[in-house]
Formats: sequence, structure tokens, C-alpha cells
Amino acid sequence: MFMMDSIFLFINILLLIVCVLISVA
Repeated sequence: MFMMDSIFLFINILLLIVCVLISVA
């Protein structure tokens, strides 16, 4: 359970970073 939550949170953070990089670029 915790592992799945950690992976889900990690994916959300990656998507957020990608969106920021796209908006900045």
C-alpha cells in the first residue's frame, strides 16, 4: 500500500516538474 502511494506521489511530482519546464521553455 505505502509502496503504491509512494510511486503514485513520485509520478505526480514528475508530471508537475514536466509541466513547469514546458511552461518555462
